[in-house]
Amino acid sequence: MAFPQQLRGKQAHVDGPTFLTYTPDGKKLITTGVDPFCRVFSHGSDEEPTNVDDCQENNTAVAAGNDFFITGSEDGTVSKYSLESNRFEEILVRSTLPVRDVALSPDGNWVAVASDELVVYVVNTKDMLQVKRLRDQNRSVKHVSFDRTGTRLAVSCTDGIVYIYDMELEEPEMIKKVESMIKILEPESGLSSKVLWHPDGRAFAAPTGLREMQVMSTNDWEQQRSFKTGHSADITAAAWSPNGALLATTSSDLCLSLWDVKTQKLLKKYDDIKATIQAIAWHPTENTLSYTQIDGRLYIHNDFVPPEHANILQKPIQPAPFFHDPSEGRSNAATTALANGTKYNLPERRQREDTVDSLDSLLGPEFQDDEQDEEMADFVVDDDGAGYAPAVNGHGKRTNGHLGPLESLSKRRSYTSAIFKPQLHEPFQPGATPWRGNRRLLCCSLIGYVSTISQEGDHHTVEVKFYDEYTHRNFHFTDIYLYDKAGLNDHGTLFSCQPKDGNPARIYYRPHETWTTRTDWRTDLPAGESVAAIALSESYVVVTTSTNYVRIFSLFGLPVRVYRQKSSPAVTCAAWRDYVLTVGNGPVGGDGTAQLLYTIENVKRDEVYQSEDIVALPPNTNLTSVFFSADGDPYIYDSDGVLLTLLHWRTNGQARWVPMLDTKCLSRRLGGGKEESYWPVCVARDANDKHVFHCMILKGSEKYPTNPPPMLSEFPLEVPLSSSIDKAREREREEDKETMSDDEDGSSRKAENQQQMLENQYVLLSTLHSQLSETLSHTRPTLDQKRDLVNKEVEIDKTLLQLLNFECAAVAEDRGMKALELVTLMKDTNGKMLEFALKVAERYRKEVLMEKIRDLQEKKLMGGEDDGDFV
Repeated sequence: MAFPQQLRGKQAHVDGPTFLTYTPDGKKLITTGVDPFCRVFSHGSDEEPTNVDDCQENNTAVAAGNDFFITGSEDGTVSKYSLESNRFEEILVRSTLPVRDVALSPDGNWVAVASDELVVYVVNTKDMLQVKRLRDQNRSVKHVSFDRTGTRLAVSCTDGIVYIYDMELEEPEMIKKVESMIKILEPESGLSSKVLWHPDGRAFAAPTGLREMQVMSTNDWEQQRSFKTGHSADITAAAWSPNGALLATTSSDLCLSLWDVKTQKLLKKYDDIKATIQAIAWHPTENTLSYTQIDGRLYIHNDFVPPEHANILQKPIQPAPFFHDPSEGRSNAATTALANGTKYNLPERRQREDTVDSLDSLLGPEFQDDEQDEEMADFVVDDDGAGYAPAVNGHGKRTNGHLGPLESLSKRRSYTSAIFKPQLHEPFQPGATPWRGNRRLLCCSLIGYVSTISQEGDHHTVEVKFYDEYTHRNFHFTDIYLYDKAGLNDHGTLFSCQPKDGNPARIYYRPHETWTTRTDWRTDLPAGESVAAIALSESYVVVTTSTNYVRIFSLFGLPVRVYRQKSSPAVTCAAWRDYVLTVGNGPVGGDGTAQLLYTIENVKRDEVYQSEDIVALPPNTNLTSVFFSADGDPYIYDSDGVLLTLLHWRTNGQARWVPMLDTKCLSRRLGGGKEESYWPVCVARDANDKHVFHCMILKGSEKYPTNPPPMLSEFPLEVPLSSSIDKAREREREEDKETMSDDEDGSSRKAENQQQMLENQYVLLSTLHSQLSETLSHTRPTLDQKRDLVNKEVEIDKTLLQLLNFECAAVAEDRGMKALELVTLMKDTNGKMLEFALKVAERYRKEVLMEKIRDLQEKKLMGGEDDGDFV
């Protein structure tokens, strides 16, 4: 009976904390401990290690490059040693308090020093005078660690806070402060709170107070998967394998565990450890794990990964264990590949036959390839099939068997110019966000939001919450289909999921309440189709798919329309009552980006209002959201923070995009101190019947709202007529006016500001009036809509009348052309506005203007049209 060979340790140092590290090339292993020397072991050699003398006592950390290594000690000294001469070179920095850890950047140019001081020193290894200081910590530092690029440094403090620094800048900047992740430790504690950067560079892990290894994404700083280690004591050391596929953990319970990163499952547990392990290190290229114990012994564990799992180490760098990969973005649907360089599997084609009038069929077989036969007479005929003559096909032509396999254009070497690859817009669901940890928003609306939480196992928990809980009741359910898109309105909630494990994509509609028994319904899409976007209105369910189909269902699951979208691939869609708006990729512009095209149709009337018209986006700008307002007008919101509406969209060929709000010009951002963006939800009317933009405010550099989302904020619509710089100057003038002694100058500036506000109000009211007027001309207007139209006309005339007052007070008689223009723009629906305009002219004694206004009144009484002769 064969027994496994017992692992034997080497007494590297005397009893006490002992640490180790491999050189990046894996040729040498360096250990350090409490005694005044370091040892250098040659990997794979049974020879005695080389001692490096002239070291400090009570060393607490070691890091190595290929040609040197660096140690830190309790006396505050950070020393550099040569691996070529195995001698001391220089002291890089000296701290006033004990050093706890050192970390070397991947290029070997910088070393970070953690000590009981509040400052972290980052010293250049080639020039000790180049020092960067990190001062944001409030407590002493326990560990430091660089990521694989050396551009980020993690600092673990004894107060349980992790600081992440951006090291690319000349003055390092703290970019994230992570609290409640690591445990509060004493500086001299043998436990670990070290941040372990995953080799793929998108996440890191750290030991927690619950004796777990918690993973956090550096994309959104959300907690991801965790390794429930099962250790009965706190973790003392941990390390990723070089390819990030495995994780080794150990604790003072004298157990060493090996974990599969993909599944977070335990692969092997070594419980024959004799003393607490202080440090562990993987060999860069081989299946070897080395560790040092608190008793000064070194163990080099060859074939550490069991043979049945050893193939995992041979894989390339594996992804970090996310709940959901942040690179998936807002849509989980498969993106459409670019046409250039794509391989297509064509069906097997039969041999081409001669056509009736082909030359070979007309001449007959006796005349075919005579010249070729004469030319080939000198060649050897392979009559015995030995293979020394090239084979021919049925047409007597040589085959292409001597050629190599075909390569796509993307793999061929470019000799003249780069391969042209158009940039397509990826599909997205309006209101949905990417995964942040195990949470994401599926949709947001004025009545509530839908979110999902990824649970352990293959299921999610979907939550539907309403802002008005008296009208609708919140609910949640266990989601085994993994819904990734949703729509929410007053009538019900719509869900969709992607095909998975042989199951097709599915649509699920759940009404809120009915006068009969609530009837949910589900329908499956044909095999091979995935959902690009969905929309829910008061009348229909709209689904756009990866095969560019637009599928429309009634609220009871009855298929109403199916057609193929001309602009492809599909991007998104929106719906309101009987109207459906779809957006897709169109022709490629001069910058190599596909233009977005939209189509609007009335499903009930089977009428198309706008077909494949262009979505007006400036260069380098993406479409963020598309939706219908509460009044039924189409709106879009782009990545520049501009809200636009579609004017005259019910008239074919007359639609145009009009900006209704530029969030960069909001008054709250005039000072420039606020760094925030806005997540669009809807455009509706407030309590004062004014049109406002409902959104969520995102602080700092956030791009998406959290789950649960922040409260809705509303901003009045404001057509961008002046920049935020101009508005800031106006505010400065207002502030200066308070300290000015010249009252006349101050009042003139105030009048100028009020005039600009009135001009903005006029443009906005005119746009809203055009929208409402067109709606009434194409629908059956209600009394409220007719009354609203009249009120808007009166508001427009009031605004023009106020502008007329400013103009008459500001200009001379010979410069009253603008004043007359303001009068001619009045709607004057009640017949009183021209009289008011005449009184304004009389107040300022504008004789010529008074005469022109009287002429306008007479012409209106005669029923004549304004032909511009008054000007």
